[in-house]
Amino acid sequence: MELKGLIAGLGNPGSQYAATRHNMGFAAVQSFLEHARRQGAAVEPVSGSRFKAELWKITLSPQAAWLAAMPQTFMNLSGESIQPLLNWYRIPTENLLVIHDELDLPPGKIKLQLGGSPAGHNGLKSIQQRLGSAGFYRLRIGVGRPPDRDNAISWVLGRFPADEAAVMEKTFPFITQVISCYVDEGPVKAMNMANDRRNIVRPA
Repeated sequence: MELKGLIAGLGNPGSQYAATRHNMGFAAVQSFLEHARRQGAAVEPVSGSRFKAELWKITLSPQAAWLAAMPQTFMNLSGESIQPLLNWYRIPTENLLVIHDELDLPPGKIKLQLGGSPAGHNGLKSIQQRLGSAGFYRLRIGVGRPPDRDNAISWVLGRFPADEAAVMEKTFPFITQVISCYVDEGPVKAMNMANDRRNIVRPA
């Protein structure tokens, strides 16, 4: 069976980081796994200890399967998990989708792109350094910037206030649709869906 690619959600392991802004990649992978199960796909846990990751194989058809991973290295060392995974399973860099939080987008907005600068995101920086390439897809999930720009670390390690949490709850079904489109129909259609300026959830 052909492995089509790897979907990697970035975050920090441990219950103390659950639902923080920096763990949007983990939340997106978990949402997609639940969706795949509801759609009848076979979702099988795979031993990922050698790759320092929680790992699943998602079989969408007899001809195609995907891997989904949540690196357990902590955010700043994400490349130490993802690069060995790609190498072991012989997955090309261009078949990697990395899902991560994005300060430069507001809550309720996402963007899918190929390549680009890590723009200060240490998880992306680690991946690019280990791969020697930025030639992978990135699904950026907006978390907004802190009022004090020097307070970015505590901001991303914090949780959304109630109004923004409500926005994110409404946004995640769309995030899941985009990931599903990516694996079913390819990155071009998924980018058209994700990057449509009308697709933003705003506070009530």
